[in-house]
Amino acid sequence: MPLTCIGLSHHTAPVEVRERHAFPASRMAEALVALRDYEAVTEAVMLQTCGRLEIYAELSDYESGVAQIKSFLTNFRHGTTGYDIESYLYTRLGHQAVEHLFRVCTGLDSMLIGEAEILGQVKEAYVAATQAGSLGRTLHRLFREAIAAGKIARAKTHIGSESVSIATAAVEAARIRLGTLEGRSVLVVGAGKMGRAALKRLRQEGAARVIVTNRTMARSRELIEEAGFGEALELPELSDALAIADVVVASTGASDFVLDEKRVADAMALRPRRPLFIVDIAVPRDVDPAVAQVKNVALVDVDGLKSVVNERLESRREAIPAVEKIVGEHVERFESWYRSRATLPVIARLTQKAEAVRAKEVERLLARCPQLSERERMLVVGMSMTIVSKLLHSVILKIRNKAIVDRAEALSHARVLDELFELNIAGDIADSLVAMTPDGH
Repeated sequence: MPLTCIGLSHHTAPVEVRERHAFPASRMAEALVALRDYEAVTEAVMLQTCGRLEIYAELSDYESGVAQIKSFLTNFRHGTTGYDIESYLYTRLGHQAVEHLFRVCTGLDSMLIGEAEILGQVKEAYVAATQAGSLGRTLHRLFREAIAAGKIARAKTHIGSESVSIATAAVEAARIRLGTLEGRSVLVVGAGKMGRAALKRLRQEGAARVIVTNRTMARSRELIEEAGFGEALELPELSDALAIADVVVASTGASDFVLDEKRVADAMALRPRRPLFIVDIAVPRDVDPAVAQVKNVALVDVDGLKSVVNERLESRREAIPAVEKIVGEHVERFESWYRSRATLPVIARLTQKAEAVRAKEVERLLARCPQLSERERMLVVGMSMTIVSKLLHSVILKIRNKAIVDRAEALSHARVLDELFELNIAGDIADSLVAMTPDGH
C-alpha cells in the first residue's frame, strides 16, 4: 500500500491559491470523513497551516488513490477555481512522502526555517484524524515518529533558536517599517495562537497600546488576562480601533475578509496624515488586497514576511546538517518497521498453528496422567510453551529481519514456511511484501 503526500505549499502556490483550498477548522472532521470514504484511500491525515495544505494517505492503489485525492482537493467545498490546480500540486510517494513529513516536523520545510508553530500544527492534524477515524496503524506510527523527530531536533540542535515565528515575524516587519514600536498603538485582530504570540512580542517591543478584537469578546479578554497586557474590544468596534492604530496584525479563522477597502478607507479619512501598516498572517486572508490601494496604507501578507527575518536565521541554517541527520535516522527507523510489517501474517499464522499443536498434545498427555499434581501440570505446560518459543524464535527473527533488507528473499522464506507448515497464506505474503515497500515498487 503506497504511502503518499499530495499538497500545495508556499513553495508551489501563492497565498491567493492556498486560501482557496483552506478548510475551516469547523469542517475539518467532515473533510476527513469525506476523504476516508474514497475507495482507494485506506488512511488519511490532513495537515493545514498558513503555508501549506497536505494530505498524507495510505492507498490501496497508487494511480486511483492519487486521482481520488486530487479530485477531493478540486471539488470538496471549492468547485470551479478558474485555474488548473495540478500546476500547484506536488505528489510524493513512499520514501519521499515519509521524508517530507519528517522535514516538515523538524522545521526544515517551513517558510521560516525551524518555525515554532509547525510541530503543534502537526499534532493537531494527528489528533483531528484520530477523532475522525481516518487514522490507521501506518499513519499513526508515521506521525508519532515524525513528531518525536521534531522534538529531538529542537532539543538537540539550534533549529528552533531565536524567537522567530510567523506571528513574531509580523511584529518584526512592523518594527522595521516604523523603526520602533515604542509608543505605538497596535490592533491585533484575532485571539488565537498567532494573536497570543504577537501580543507577547508586542509587549517586548514596548508598544504603548495594544487592542485585541475577536469574534468572541470572552476569548479576547482571556488572552489579555493571560498576557497581563492590552485591552479587549468588541469586533463591531473594529473601525474605531483602526482610526487610532499605527499597526494592524490580522490572524483570524474567518473564511471572508474581515477588513475590506471601504472600512479601511473610512478609518483613514479620520487620520489622513497618519500612515497605517497592516500585516495579514491569516490563510484565508483577513484583509482584502484592495486595501493596499488606500492612501497611506501599506499591506503585507504572509508570503511577504520571509525576507523580513531571513538575516536573523543564520544560527538555524547552521543546524540544518544536524537536523537532516536526525531526519535520516528516523526515516530509516520508520521504513524498517514499515517493511517488517509484511512478515506479520506468516509469523502470526505460524505461531497460532504451533500453539494449537502444543495445546492439543499437552491436553492429551495430561488426560493420560491424572495422577499429576497441579504444580506438575503447570511444569508440563510451561515446558511445552518454552520448547515452542525457542523453536520459533530464530525463525521469526530471521524472516522479520530479512523483510527489512531483502524482501525477495523474505518472500522465498515465506513460501518455504507455507509449504512446510501448510499455512496456506503464501499468496497474501507475496502481495504484502510487494505492496508495503515504502517506495511503492
